[in-house]
Amino acid sequence: MLDKFRVIFDAVFTPIARALLRLGVSPDAVTVVGTLGVSSMALYFFPQGILGWGTLAITAFVFSDMIDGIMARLSGRTSPFGAFLDSTLDRIGDAAIFAGLILYFAGPHVVGTDEPGLYQALATYCLVSGGITSYARARAESLGFTASVGIAERADRLVLILFAAGLSDFLELPVLLFGALWILAAASTVTVLQRIWVVRQQAG
Repeated sequence: MLDKFRVIFDAVFTPIARALLRLGVSPDAVTVVGTLGVSSMALYFFPQGILGWGTLAITAFVFSDMIDGIMARLSGRTSPFGAFLDSTLDRIGDAAIFAGLILYFAGPHVVGTDEPGLYQALATYCLVSGGITSYARARAESLGFTASVGIAERADRLVLILFAAGLSDFLELPVLLFGALWILAAASTVTVLQRIWVVRQQAG
């Protein structure tokens, strides 16, 4: 879904990418810094129940995932290793976000529910199923199939959980976060099944 906005994102972040290249910053360095920023902000703010400001801090670093790709294209430094590094570190950042939420539901700052254990388990399921979703596609492609289908691409999942976490805090509506977790759990499950099905069809 977010691919439809790629042109807009490129227009916004290309000047930043050019400036970083002029300063001698490499795309891989931006990838690493972005992942460290996302992970540290998620694991610092979320367990303390600071979901709103934590989301804003995380989002600032999430944009690096767009900037490093633009930098690589502009500089001609696209490489298999760069793609591997980017994908691998993306999963680390995603895991940190959900780990922060798991710690939030396990701690004393959770609000809006008498069943924090339920949502701790749900956040854990979203973490695991998100990883399986990515693995299913990677494994399919390594076997010569394509599996780029599904209703819950990584970017969509990331936007939904961050948007819901931030608004749930700022608007004092924790139900937004709870609902987003249920939606993500269902969408990730459907996406995994879709990818299994499409590979089965290609395998004959």
